[in-house]
Amino acid sequence: MGKNTFIPTEKITERIHYENPWWVTKTISQTYSNMAKRLYFDLFYPYVKEPNIRRALVLIGPRRVGKTVMLFHSIETLLKEGVDAQQIFFVGVDNPIYIHRGLEDLLNLYKQSLNLTTLKGCYVFFDEIQYLKDWERYLKILVDSYPDTKFIVSGSAAAALKWHSTESGAGRFTDFMLPPLTFQEYIHLKNMNHLIHDGHIDYGEKSIPYCLTHDIKALNKEFVHYLNFGGYPEVVLSETIQSDMGRYVKNDIVDKVLLRDLPSLYGIKDVQELNRFFTYIAYNTGNEFSYEAMSKESGIQKDTLKKYLEYLEAAFLIKVLNKVDVNAKRLKRVTSFKVYLTNPSLRTALFSPVTETDSEMGNMVETAVLSQWMHREKLDLTYARWKEGRAEGEVDLVLLDEKKFKPSWGVEIKWSNRYFQKPEELKSLIQFCKANSFRKALVTSIDKLGAKKTADIVLSFLPASVYTYNIGDITLKMKNPG
Repeated sequence: MGKNTFIPTEKITERIHYENPWWVTKTISQTYSNMAKRLYFDLFYPYVKEPNIRRALVLIGPRRVGKTVMLFHSIETLLKEGVDAQQIFFVGVDNPIYIHRGLEDLLNLYKQSLNLTTLKGCYVFFDEIQYLKDWERYLKILVDSYPDTKFIVSGSAAAALKWHSTESGAGRFTDFMLPPLTFQEYIHLKNMNHLIHDGHIDYGEKSIPYCLTHDIKALNKEFVHYLNFGGYPEVVLSETIQSDMGRYVKNDIVDKVLLRDLPSLYGIKDVQELNRFFTYIAYNTGNEFSYEAMSKESGIQKDTLKKYLEYLEAAFLIKVLNKVDVNAKRLKRVTSFKVYLTNPSLRTALFSPVTETDSEMGNMVETAVLSQWMHREKLDLTYARWKEGRAEGEVDLVLLDEKKFKPSWGVEIKWSNRYFQKPEELKSLIQFCKANSFRKALVTSIDKLGAKKTADIVLSFLPASVYTYNIGDITLKMKNPG
């Protein structure tokens, strides 16, 4: 009995028809149609339509950030723009019915189902492509064999995807990264845009355009909600899921990645150890770690730790931030570093929601700020920490200018109003600014807005929620200048 014969072809054809209802109805299902589009859709869709067809578009990102929904929104837009419904083909590769079927096989079944003679001008969507072994090799062959067909694929075992698509798809694939929801998108999805208005803030000598709020109390309430539940579109829109975050996010995101995706990709033997290690990191998101201390506290050998950190970072679960000194020089040996979850609501899923007054708020706010910055490619973000004689200090976020090997700016992330009243207490930040001839820096607060001058340095204070919103907003504008 051949490997493909245990599921009859007509059953597979039935499934294909089921997955492509628009062949008959000319519309996608209401379920997807009714879902709000992410703001990232406007950046993604031009790649779907890109006239240079000889490239596959690879949509990558963590689990549950809305990749499948984005594919369906793309199909809906193609249909609205008048593309023939039968020239659009969608397959969820993760469905067990397609097991042992290659991409070429599925394409042939598509052609047969509709009696097509050619795939010229067709749009072919493969969802969750990582379930197909050697997918990138087969996809590359399809791109070469069907130069007039557009292939769009999605996948979430991001480590493999990113690595494979760059290694073997050179010149054949365009990667598009869909990150967790930004705070800006969260406000958009919840129809709360009335909380935001265009304004200006003083930054050093300049006044720069900035999104501000009429109602900081209401925005902060949403911000705390975003920290707890905001990374995933489905969670934001469903109170049922919010009431059982542990089950939904843990089962669906953490467990699938930790217990299934990563072990199968990297041959990890001790799955429970990896799980324990991730839980330990999640609880301490935003803290500084060293391999020594980590190894001691977790009982895991240093070499294994390094591998785990690499895997978790590749799977979009964590972000490792490296350290520089007071002059923003990199340290020769990496002994300590900070680790952040890529999304603060992962911590809520594993432990419990935070409130505005919890001691963990500081680290959760830092995690949220950092998770907005992750939407920017090729940013050299670090933090500064130093000890010189008796003086020691730390600055939460430092951007290095790659060309000049100097810092561009430093930001101190606080969930406190205290320093607005006493800016001179920000000794580390002041020392860092002086060491790098900075005349200005940014500090976040709970709800204080305004500039304060101390030791010849202008510190711009901004509510953390406003700062977080603006990072997402500015990132989108940079990516989509139109």
